[in-house]
Amino acid sequence: MKVKATPTPEENDTITTLYEASINGCVSTLNSLIQRKPLILNRVSLSPFSETPLHIASLLGHLEFCEVLLKRKPSLASEADSEGRFPLHLACAEGNTEVVKALLLTNSDACFALDKDDMLPLHLAAMRGRIRAIQELSRARPESIYHIIDNDDGSVLHLCVRYNHLEALKFLVQSATMNQEFLLAKDKEGNTILHLAVKLKQIKTIKYLLMLPEMRTAVNALNKAGLTALEMLESCPRDFISLKIEDMLNEAGVLQTHTSTAQQGSSSATQSIATLAESPSHESKESKIWKTLWFKYMQCRSNWIEEKRGSLMVVATVIATMTFESVVSPPGGVWQEDTSTGGLNCTSYGTCKAGTAVLAYDSPHVFLKFTTFNTISFFCSLCVVVLLISGLRLDNKPMMWILIIALFSALTSMGHTYVWAQRLVTPHNIVHHVRRMSLPLSITGVIIPVVVFLFHVLHLVIFFVKKWEKKSLPSSKRLPVFIGSD
Repeated sequence: MKVKATPTPEENDTITTLYEASINGCVSTLNSLIQRKPLILNRVSLSPFSETPLHIASLLGHLEFCEVLLKRKPSLASEADSEGRFPLHLACAEGNTEVVKALLLTNSDACFALDKDDMLPLHLAAMRGRIRAIQELSRARPESIYHIIDNDDGSVLHLCVRYNHLEALKFLVQSATMNQEFLLAKDKEGNTILHLAVKLKQIKTIKYLLMLPEMRTAVNALNKAGLTALEMLESCPRDFISLKIEDMLNEAGVLQTHTSTAQQGSSSATQSIATLAESPSHESKESKIWKTLWFKYMQCRSNWIEEKRGSLMVVATVIATMTFESVVSPPGGVWQEDTSTGGLNCTSYGTCKAGTAVLAYDSPHVFLKFTTFNTISFFCSLCVVVLLISGLRLDNKPMMWILIIALFSALTSMGHTYVWAQRLVTPHNIVHHVRRMSLPLSITGVIIPVVVFLFHVLHLVIFFVKKWEKKSLPSSKRLPVFIGSD
């Protein structure tokens, strides 16, 4: 018998009818076509359609139609479409459980078929939360659960968390009991499923994960950025959900310090406070107060600059504008014309030049202090503006420290500028009263920036000490490398 290489127009019409029947799930039409054209299913590969009729029927859940196709030509279960997907991929994505069963009976190896995105049928089912399809796949090929996605999305557990399907996550975790490496697998950013759940603020998922013994033993695992799940929470906008999650993580022992130094990722000072707060022999009201003070109110928030970028830009611009105006229009004004007799000290300096500050001749030492602080404030505010518009990453401690110092220098200098400007324009007969009034305010204005400066210097030192401690740890004491981590 001679088989033609290309279908005739009549055969094309027949194949079109076959595809229409697969869309409608019409079994009678399918049987009729097969009776009239026994090779029609073999001609499907010559059609211009990227999917086979089995793909379409599997996607739409036409079970009886799929069973006829699989009986007549089982190899259709192993055909891939233009996206690299088998019929099993489509059936799992749609949650057509009965079709999934039929496909698995024909070819269970399809559980390991990867599409163009390196996704298994199980992964598509997990993304859509198709629990019954997941159950069938895990029964047919349990080992498919442990496949790590090649595009660095992590494991199937990461997909369940990323798409917020808690029931699917619970089933898969139960199926992978006692496999700690799989439960603690990491994605491309080094995040465990707990990191990811905290990042997405999924309270129910976090509560479930913290009940797992395997997860509680590694609750302080670090991602590639060197952050624990609790530290990741600090980079999220603060709200009621964040506070709830923070309490859950604290209760789970995120702040405990009996694990390795690298795993904790905290400084020795922080460890001492946490140990004192959690030790049963030292558990007291005072230690709880110190613990709350340090961990909830004195820790640096690594993301506040990104959150307040717009506000910082406005503040820095306003300071620059004010200090610029102070130079153009100094206290007391400027001479309108050259004169040698119009001022108290013009005869001493020879000529008071037009456009120069009047009080610069009368009180040169005070005016020099005013100008110095005004200049410092102006250029520090400009530095803040330049950094904010530079496009550089600001969510790191060194850059945050630079911005804080620049901004506080601008604010402090602006405060001193005001004090000396006030003294310049105050009459001599009441200047001592003004000085007595402004002295405590000036001292306060110096103390507060100094305290804040020292506070941030302390955190910067802790940051570098922590990095040094991580590098100096022997390899045997470092965190174990889990699947998907560097």
